[in-house]
Amino acid sequence: MTNLEDHAPAPADPDGDLASLRGDCARMAPHWAAPERDPARPVPPSWIHGVTVPASSARMLEEMPDYGN
Repeated sequence: MTNLEDHAPAPADPDGDLASLRGDCARMAPHWAAPERDPARPVPPSWIHGVTVPASSARMLEEMPDYGN
């Protein structure tokens, strides 16, 4: 049996809008199955000591207009 369902092509603009991204995600979702996971347990506040961000990640975020500029 042949699947004749028509899929929209990938967007020509890789920096497309949110609607385009959501459409891409919706088309790809059936290709991946999420593993079964146990619900997350609360973490005691004494375990939280701060966040360390690698310099390369910080530089990447600085260059993103939504976060750094």
